[in-house]
Amino acid sequence: MPNPNAIVSTRIRFDPPLAGRDIAEAVRDREQAVDVGGDRRIRLDPADARSVGFATVLNELAGMGLPAYLELDPDSGSIDRLLIPKLGRVLSVRARGAGGGIEVQLDRSHARHVVPGDSPDLDVLGRTLRTALESKRPVLVVTDFQGAIIDVRDFTPDPEGPLPPLPEPGDEPIPFPWRPRRWWEWVLWPIWKLLWWIRYPWFWWHCPSKVQAQAIFDAMAATSCDPLTVPVPCIPFKYPDDGCWARANEMCRLMVALGRDPAKVWIDGDLKVNSVNEPWCLVEWGWHVAPTICVRGGGWLLSTTRMVVDPSLFTTPVTEAQWKAKQGDPNATLTDTGRDIYIRPPFSPLHDDASYTATKADLAYYRLQLYNRSIQIGPPPYPCP
Repeated sequence: MPNPNAIVSTRIRFDPPLAGRDIAEAVRDREQAVDVGGDRRIRLDPADARSVGFATVLNELAGMGLPAYLELDPDSGSIDRLLIPKLGRVLSVRARGAGGGIEVQLDRSHARHVVPGDSPDLDVLGRTLRTALESKRPVLVVTDFQGAIIDVRDFTPDPEGPLPPLPEPGDEPIPFPWRPRRWWEWVLWPIWKLLWWIRYPWFWWHCPSKVQAQAIFDAMAATSCDPLTVPVPCIPFKYPDDGCWARANEMCRLMVALGRDPAKVWIDGDLKVNSVNEPWCLVEWGWHVAPTICVRGGGWLLSTTRMVVDPSLFTTPVTEAQWKAKQGDPNATLTDTGRDIYIRPPFSPLHDDASYTATKADLAYYRLQLYNRSIQIGPPPYPCP
């Protein structure tokens, strides 16, 4: 059964409003409350060191039109734990092997969402998720800081607030890559290939050297967020749970600004990576993406090597083979694409994000996830073996 002391709220209003006020000062005001709908008001406890962080997260969620999951102290009624639900549609529900339980795939997510086999709500959550899969309706999936699904609910947006981005479902997931070559592309292919070889020396010279590639990597890694401040426009590499497509797209934007021509590589498989940025020291993905750059050298004269730039996993550029090996599935498949593809297709077409509007929104969401976890259980790195 859902936690009787928990609220999933799509309506978040501060009373009095926070506009123009310092959040820390507002929390010290014992009259400050949060209206979470249903005639329910929650007071922020000034004695709780987390309250400023709670107010910050709730204020950001309100601005995004996103819901909050709040567990309340049964005695004081103040916030005991705050989680940020994942909003999306269910793409698959399947039994999990070792340890039992259920594994869930959501659209706009590359994480493996799990209902553990020892969960007391396994049957209830399983039925709810399968119903959502059949109906394709959006749901709110709440996971705790150990990555376990603890609640699933229908999503009803706040009629007075902004609507979060949620593409309409189609009939079936679109395959990836999403289209074959057109007939005229096959006719022109020999000409393109000849022109490519004519241009190759110019292409080779414009690829960075290994030293320059490391400098590019370092420039990307330097944008990593401080988990306790997450200043815009930092990249939340220290929240590897989800959102790789937004991190990859932002890095591509930064590389283009540096005069480079990045591409992307995608991996599909049963991916498992040890990480000190996870409280439970392990992340599990169904797919992952990162930018790539050509680097001079690696074999014969004028040769190049495609190197992956992924500060969420490494401290240096690596080959695609090394990147794949890190992710724990020798049977995983790699797909190289241009940088224009933003996210894998669930029920919506593959698309670019030339304006970086979706990139900014997704990065803001995952920065908030990193901040929310850090203020409650401490910032990474975590003590992993």
